[in-house]
Amino acid sequence: MKQFEIWWAELREPAGRRPVLLLSRNDAYDYLSKFVAAEVTSNIRQIASEIPLGECEGLPKPCVANCDNIRVVPKLSLTKRAGELAPERWVEVKRAVGAAFGWRELTDLD
Repeated sequence: MKQFEIWWAELREPAGRRPVLLLSRNDAYDYLSKFVAAEVTSNIRQIASEIPLGECEGLPKPCVANCDNIRVVPKLSLTKRAGELAPERWVEVKRAVGAAFGWRELTDLD
């Protein structure tokens, strides 16, 4: 497990089984039992707090990681790796998190 990977997770209802985009820093996966992640959904609103995802990231259809729905997920809930976000797209996550929290200094990244 590492930052910017996408994993299938078994979450409590109403979320249920869904992919999540891992956001915790890489060294956290060795010793923590819970991680920060953004829920992935097929409800695409085309807003600044979303990161478009799809087949290139190992998912079956177009969807988004929704940074308005960031949560802590238990390591035991992560069942299968789907894929990962390409390094050149990591800045999109930082912008989306900035938009979700209203942190303007993160939304103007190059």
